[in-house]
Amino acid sequence: MSRRLVLPLIALVFCATLTDVSHALTIYRIGGSDLPPPERDTPFDFIQLEWADIDAKQHGSTLLTEISTTLAPEQLDPAVNLTPLLDERGGKIETLRSIVGWADFPARDAPMFDGDPTTHFLGDGDWGGDYGAIENKVLVFDLGGLFNIDRVRFYPREKHLVDRFIQTFVVGINDGDPLKDGTREYLVGERWARRPPGARKDFEIVLNATENTRSDIVIEMPDRPIRNILFEAPANIRGAWEIAEFEIYGSGFAPQATYVSNVIDLGQPVSLGRLNWSAQKDEGAAIDLTMRSGDDSDPNTYWRKTFRGDETTRYSDGKALVLATYNRLDKGERAGITPDTENWQTWSPPYDLVLGSGDLAGNKPRQFVQFAVQFSSTSAAGGWLHYLQFEVSNPPVASQALAEIVPVEVPAGAITQFTYKILPRLAGTDLGFDSIEIKTPARVASIDQVRLEGLPVDFTEVRVEENEFELRIPRMDLQRTNELLEVDFQAQVFQFGTIFAARIFDSEQPHEVHQEVTAGDADQLVDSNTLSVGLINIDKKAVNDLRLTSRSFTPNGDGVNDQLKIQYELLNLGAVPVAIDLYDLSGRRISELYHGIATSGRFAVTWDGRDAQAKLVPPGLYILRLEVDSDGGIKSEQRVISLVY
Repeated sequence: MSRRLVLPLIALVFCATLTDVSHALTIYRIGGSDLPPPERDTPFDFIQLEWADIDAKQHGSTLLTEISTTLAPEQLDPAVNLTPLLDERGGKIETLRSIVGWADFPARDAPMFDGDPTTHFLGDGDWGGDYGAIENKVLVFDLGGLFNIDRVRFYPREKHLVDRFIQTFVVGINDGDPLKDGTREYLVGERWARRPPGARKDFEIVLNATENTRSDIVIEMPDRPIRNILFEAPANIRGAWEIAEFEIYGSGFAPQATYVSNVIDLGQPVSLGRLNWSAQKDEGAAIDLTMRSGDDSDPNTYWRKTFRGDETTRYSDGKALVLATYNRLDKGERAGITPDTENWQTWSPPYDLVLGSGDLAGNKPRQFVQFAVQFSSTSAAGGWLHYLQFEVSNPPVASQALAEIVPVEVPAGAITQFTYKILPRLAGTDLGFDSIEIKTPARVASIDQVRLEGLPVDFTEVRVEENEFELRIPRMDLQRTNELLEVDFQAQVFQFGTIFAARIFDSEQPHEVHQEVTAGDADQLVDSNTLSVGLINIDKKAVNDLRLTSRSFTPNGDGVNDQLKIQYELLNLGAVPVAIDLYDLSGRRISELYHGIATSGRFAVTWDGRDAQAKLVPPGLYILRLEVDSDGGIKSEQRVISLVY
C-alpha cells in the first residue's frame, strides 16, 4: 500500500506481513519517536513523523517552541544574555535616525551586542544625524515574541567605569500589541525637529534617568510579558559615554508559543478516524490543540493587486497563485492570504486535553490534514505535548455519505420524531458499511424504523447510550450505492443549533475507521441539507420541566421512597454556573445538592433528606431552588418538598 507524504524523512513501519494487504488501517504518529509502535489485534501500517520536520514551503511554522521528541514552549535561562541571540531566535535590533526612520543597526553598533566586554560603542554623537543634525541614540530590541524579562544590564569597559558611564538615558518597554499604539506614555523622537516617517513607536517608561552616577547599570523589569525594549540616550560630545555590552536576561516560559505542522498528504481521500495524544501541563498553563482537513496540499488562497482601484485577483500570468508564486510577487502586489474554505475545513475547536483523544475533524474522506498547537504559559508554568497519533482507513468506508435530518426546527425539550437520511456513494474499493452511530443530545426515546429506498428493513439496536445510539442494518456496498437509507427515531433537543453527527462503519472490521457523514442533499424531496436542528418558541427560557419524583418522601431507611429524584432540563445554554440548593421555610440554606458548570441537556440529582452535616432534617416543608447564571441574568425555578416519617 503506497503512501505519498508531504513531510520529509518519514519512517514507514509495516506492522503486517507482506502477503496481507487486505487491511485498510494506517496509524500515523507525530513525535514520540522514542516510543515503540502502537499495538493492535489486527494488521495495520504505521508511519512515524517528527516534530522537527517543519517546512514553511509545506505550510508548517513554529514560534517560540522548543522541538525534540516533545513539543514545549521555549524557556529562558536566567544566566544567558539574549542580546547576541536575538537574530537566531527570530528577533532583531533596530536603530532610529531622522529622515531615514527605522533600520537595522549599523556595524559601528555591533560591539554592544558581540558578547565581548573589551569592545565598545562610543556615545559621542559621531554616528551623525541626517544633514548634520545631532540626535539621540535610539535602539529597540525586538525579542521576537513575548517573554518574561528579568533585567537589563549595560556598562562601559572596565578601564572606563569612572569616566564613561551614561548620565542620561531612557529605558522603556511594550508588549507589541498594535491596538495599544498611541496610548503609551513615551513616544520615541517626539521632540525631534525632523521626525522620520513611520517613526511612531511608543513605550511604557521603566526608567528615565537624568542624573545617573552608576557605571554598571542593572534595571529590574516589570513582571509582565515584554516584546520590545527601548534604549535612548543623548549624544555627549564632551566626555562621551560608552557601552561595552548591552545585556538582556529573562526567565521562565514564553507566554505564547505556537506550532503548525506541515500539511500531511495521506495519499488519497481516506476515512478520518480517532486522534490520540499524550500531553502534560502545569497548573496555570494551557495547550490548545486543533486540526483541519482538506482536499489539496495548500490550505490557503492567495491574492494579487491588479492596481485597478481596489480590485484583487487570485491569478498571475493566467495561473492561480500558490505559495511559491505569491512569494515571488513584489511586496506592493501582494494583497493578502485567506483560508481556502472551498477545499479545506476550518480549524476545529480545541480538543479537551484531559480526554486524551477525540475524532479527527473531517466531514468527508480527505487526503490532507494539518495540526496546530498553541501553548499559553506563565513564567513558572508550562506544558508539553509528547506526541499526536491518528488513524485513517484507505480505502474509505464510502467515497461519500451525504446526510440530512428532518425536521430542522422543533420545540425545546419536546420529544420529537426525527428522520435521519443517508445517501451513500461507493466506489469499487470502498469498504462499505453495515452500522450507523448517531449522536443525540440525550438518550433517544425510541428507534422506530429503518427504511431502504422507502421500504422497511430489519435492524438491530446494538447499543443505546445517553448521547448516542448504534444500529446494525443491511450491508451497504457497491450494489447499493446511491440508495437512500432512512432512520426514524424520537429524541429531545435542548440547544439551538444541535448537530446530529453520525458515523458509518463495517462491524466485520471493527478496528477500521468509523467515517463521519457529510451534511448535504441526501433526499431531493426534502428541503433540509443540514444536520443542525434549531429551536422554536424558546422565549429565552433557561430552565425547563423541573420535576420531582414525588412532592413528599420518607427517608426512614425502609427502602421505600427513601430518596427524592429531581429532574430538570436546561435550554439553549453554553457552559454556565448551575446551583441547586435546599432551604427551610425561614430561608436558611440547609443543603447544597449541586454547584457546578452545566450546558444544555437533561439532568438529575437526588436528595436523601440530610443537611450539609449529613444529619436527617426534621419533617416539614422545604424549598428546592434551581438557579442558572446565564448571559441573560439569573434564571431560577423552585418547588416545595414535603418530608415526612
